[in-house]
Amino acid sequence: MRQQELLKGNTETLLLALLEIEPMYGYQMANEVDRRSSGYFAFREGTLYPALHRLERDKLVEGNWMDTPNGVRRRYYSITAKGKEALSARQVEWRRFTQAMNSVMLPKPQ
Repeated sequence: MRQQELLKGNTETLLLALLEIEPMYGYQMANEVDRRSSGYFAFREGTLYPALHRLERDKLVEGNWMDTPNGVRRRYYSITAKGKEALSARQVEWRRFTQAMNSVMLPKPQ
């Protein structure tokens, strides 16, 4: 299975997890995911921004334009209370999923 297929269903969860740490702008999120995954996940604009827009539409994140000290205007996203609840539920489900996958795929100690 390709990385992109695995990432497809988990993009929004990864973004929520990052935004739980601190508000970020799109390029910053892409870099942080790349750094934390040691390059395994590479977000492209065609993946990142549609996911952010879905999260914003669903009121899981909110975006605000801010001017940086060097005069660049960036849209910073932050997680909402509803987003924190959704992330928590997704993390529980992720743990259940990985435990079930590991139970099937990994050999049992003898």
